[in-house]
Amino acid sequence: MIDDFAKDYLHDELRFTRQALVWKLDGLSEYDIRRPLTVTGTNLLGLVKHMAVWEARYLGEIFDRPFPEPLPRWQDSDGRDLWVTQDETREHVVGFYRRAWEHADATITTLPVDATGHVPWWPRPDVKLFNVMVHVLIDTTRHAGHADILREQLDGRTGVAAGYEEQIDTAAREVHRAKIERAAKAAARRWDQAGPSEAHDTAGPTP
Repeated sequence: MIDDFAKDYLHDELRFTRQALVWKLDGLSEYDIRRPLTVTGTNLLGLVKHMAVWEARYLGEIFDRPFPEPLPRWQDSDGRDLWVTQDETREHVVGFYRRAWEHADATITTLPVDATGHVPWWPRPDVKLFNVMVHVLIDTTRHAGHADILREQLDGRTGVAAGYEEQIDTAAREVHRAKIERAAKAAARRWDQAGPSEAHDTAGPTP
């Protein structure tokens, strides 16, 4: 049935993306997995902690299957789930995430895809398991993308998951980056001098 196919497909994608997010920590120092790498403080281990909290919540209490460990209240908005204190170890945070996804996996496996839940902070709070699975997958994928960029900034390592890591060729990367930089500067010279109507009329994809 299409419902079973959809649930299995979403679940497989979620499993893959979780592992990719955790893999982005591999080989990094305690400082590098924790330090803020954007002006808003985004950091790698904090992304893992964030997803652990919200997967435990969305695929737990929303369906009357509360996670058996304390979680911050959903009303809290101080960002405590997005960074890691000095007392929280890497092993603790990653272990918490793995326990959260085991709990979520049990919810997904046990309930039908049209099982009903309630998300009090959503404009339309009455939901189905399908809605929440899509939401969690989107959020996990979004933050895995953030982790991709943060990891590349730290040591240049890239790849969508373990086993798909791209080899670092510094010379080739410099050539490629320089080509993009030249194109950006040429576009700026051309379009910054053009009026809005001219840019609108002539802009289009490169053949």
